[in-house]
Amino acid sequence: MKRQNPVRVALATKPLGILGSLAAGRRNVLELVPEIATHAPILSGTTGKRWHMVMDPGALRHILRDRVQDYPKSVVTKLILEPAIGNSLFNAEGHEWLWQRRTAAPVFSHRNITALGPVMTAAAERASTRMTGLVDVFDAMVTATFEVISDVTFSGDQGFDRQAVHRAIETYIAQTAKISVLDIIGAPAWVPRPGRIFGAAAMAPMKRLADRAIQARRQPLPVPDLLDLLVQGADPVSGRKMTPDELRDNLLTFIVAGHETTALTLAWSLYLCAHDPQVQDRARDEAWGVLGDRAAVAGDLPALPYIRSIIDEALRLYPPAAFLSRTAMAPDTLLGREVRKGDTVILPIYALQRHHAHWANPDAFDPDRFADPKAPRPAWLPFGDGPRICIGAAFAVQEAVIILATLLARHRFSLTERLPRPVMILTLRPEGGVWLKVDPV
Repeated sequence: MKRQNPVRVALATKPLGILGSLAAGRRNVLELVPEIATHAPILSGTTGKRWHMVMDPGALRHILRDRVQDYPKSVVTKLILEPAIGNSLFNAEGHEWLWQRRTAAPVFSHRNITALGPVMTAAAERASTRMTGLVDVFDAMVTATFEVISDVTFSGDQGFDRQAVHRAIETYIAQTAKISVLDIIGAPAWVPRPGRIFGAAAMAPMKRLADRAIQARRQPLPVPDLLDLLVQGADPVSGRKMTPDELRDNLLTFIVAGHETTALTLAWSLYLCAHDPQVQDRARDEAWGVLGDRAAVAGDLPALPYIRSIIDEALRLYPPAAFLSRTAMAPDTLLGREVRKGDTVILPIYALQRHHAHWANPDAFDPDRFADPKAPRPAWLPFGDGPRICIGAAFAVQEAVIILATLLARHRFSLTERLPRPVMILTLRPEGGVWLKVDPV
C-alpha cells in the first residue's frame, strides 16, 4: 500500500490583501505564500507595498550571490532580531558584516567543529536514555541541542542556567516574531511595534549572563569553546577584534539560531522516519552496522551517508528558515519583472523546495534524492546561499548526524494519532510537538 505524503502547510489559494496577510502572518507566515508559488518562477503584487516572490534558482543566485549588497535583509527581519542579537553577524550588512564574517569563519573550521564532536556525542547519549514510551521528540531534541550549544558556548561556566536561558528565548520569539500590520504596509523601522517593545525585555537576563561569562573568561579552556575562539579571533585583514558587546551579540546569535534549527531538523527527521518504516529500517541497519551499541562520533560521518540523506531530505521538506525576505536597495530586473528600490523581495524556501519544476513528486519523502553528495542542488537552500550562507551549517549537520544515527540505532519510532502541524513564525515549527511512540530495538 502506498503511504500518504507527509503533512504539509496549506498554502493560500491566491495572494492575500492587507487584512488577510496580517491574519495569515500572525497565524502562520507560510500561509502568505500562494499555492501557485510551487509552480510559478516569480509572482509580484502589492500589499501595502510592492513585493516579488522568487522561486527560480537562477534569480535566487542573482539575489544571494551576484547582487547580495543590493538585497539586504528586510526591515521586518531586523526589527524582530536586533533587540536580541544586535548588529551581530546575522543582522549586519556591508563592511560591518564582512569583518565579522572574516573573524568568525575560523571558529567554524572543520578542525574546530570536529574537536567539539565529543560534546555532541555526549548529548546524543543522554537523549537516547530519555527515549521511552510516548515522547514529544521535538521537545527532546530541543533539550539535546540546547545542551550542545550551551556546552560549546559557555563550557566553563558552572552558573549557566539552561532552563532560564531557554525560557528567555521562547518568550522573546512568542512576543516579537509575529507580523504587525505596520510590517505589512511597509511602515519605516522607527515606527514602534508595541509587541516587540515588551518582548525585548525577555532577553535582558540572557544578555547579562553572557556579559558575565565574557568578563570571567580569562584563560582559554584545554579544548577551546566558541567563546574562547571568538575572544582569540581577529579580522585577518584589519586586525580588528570583537568588543565585549560584539562578542555577546554573536554568542547570542549562535545560541538562539544554533539549537532551534538543529532541533527542528532532528524532530522532522524522526517524524519522517516514523512516517516511512522502510526508510527507518534502512537507516537503522546503516547506523547499527557502523556504531553497534555505542553512540556516534564525528569521525563516523563519512560512513553514514543514508542518515545524512534523511537529514537533507528533512531540510528540503521542512526547512527551519522557510521564508526569507530582502529589501531591494537599487533598481533591478528579475525574470523580466521590474524591481524598484524599496520593493520587498520574498524568498519562499518552503515553496522552492517543493516546486514542481525542480523536484519529482515534490511532497513525497525520498532520501534517495540526495544519494549523490556531489550532485548540484540549485533548488535546495535550507542554509541560504552565496557569501551569507549559514556559517554554522557544517556544525549543524555534524550534530544532526551524530544524534540521529545514535537514536535510530537504538530505538524504533512510530506515528501516533497526533500528527504535527507545520507552523512558521520565526522558524518552521511543529505546532503541538512531534509525538511519537518510541520502543527499544
